[in-house]
Amino acid sequence: MRKVVQTESTTTPLHWQSSGEGQDLVLLHGWGMNGAVWHQAVEELSQCYRVHVVDLPGFGHSHQHHFDSIEQMAELVLTDAPQQAVWLGWSLGGLLATHITAHHPERVTKLITVASSPKFAAERPWRGIQPNVLSAFTEQLVEDFQLTIERFMALQAMGSPSARQDVKALKKAVLSRPTPNPKSLLAGLNLLADIDYRDLLSSIEIPTLRLYGRLDGLVPAKVASDVDKIMPLSESYMFGASSHAPFMTELHEFCQQVSRFITEK
Repeated sequence: MRKVVQTESTTTPLHWQSSGEGQDLVLLHGWGMNGAVWHQAVEELSQCYRVHVVDLPGFGHSHQHHFDSIEQMAELVLTDAPQQAVWLGWSLGGLLATHITAHHPERVTKLITVASSPKFAAERPWRGIQPNVLSAFTEQLVEDFQLTIERFMALQAMGSPSARQDVKALKKAVLSRPTPNPKSLLAGLNLLADIDYRDLLSSIEIPTLRLYGRLDGLVPAKVASDVDKIMPLSESYMFGASSHAPFMTELHEFCQQVSRFITEK
């Protein structure tokens, strides 16, 4: 029986939680969320790995912090991250993990992105979220950020056979920690609207696994084949019954894919 050690850091700038023993694995959550979304995945993955979960600046228990750029967010996260780890990022967290891999490759042994895209905003022929949808979220955020986050959660689960349970689980995770900082919510939306890392991907030489949901309305499934062309040496996997949160909809298969990739030479 593997011994599971749990520690919580209280003196670091951002809120970190670590559990398990073994190879270091860092999990980065998405926009409007916090580290609690990984609860089930951590339970399973920490049987084999030392799993580190951070609340990104402006979110969850790190709500008192703020970032204005992805560089600043990366700097805050790297301060107390393991010196070397497998980095796994979901959605906006995938952009951050990609940024860290490209600019700080010495800190990354392998990269895993989940329901993420190098460019979230659609721009023909590139598939993605329509810019007017992102700008509508930005406008709504100013008026009622609680309602905006709830709408975004519904959008993330839409199409999944377990959509109702997924939204319930996402809501429970978000509400279990302090509400996000509105300034950081806005900054995060701006990153989703503006960042284009397609050129950056071709410079990444670190082993990369990209995980997608076939029913995802935010990162269309066809993005997988588009990125295959940009990163021919990377690997991609499509979850058949998932939308934007495969780590909830198909938890065991998700953990199997992550473990398989980490253990591969």
